[in-house]
Amino acid sequence: MHPHHETDTCVEDLRTALEANGITLPSLGVDLPTFAGTLPPRPLIALGNCNQATARALIGALRKAAAR
Repeated sequence: MHPHHETDTCVEDLRTALEANGITLPSLGVDLPTFAGTLPPRPLIALGNCNQATARALIGALRKAAAR
């Protein structure tokens, strides 16, 4: 499987998991320049920026998951 495909799948899985918790990160995506730096590529997923309300929702979801 091509690393770019794996990374795209990971981004979509993360987007789906966040949406299941009522969280949207508009800037979520693949950081394309990270494909150019090394062989094999070690792509990064850019979470991007979010407002304080989204950050608090993310904190709540992570705390809830950690308590399980």
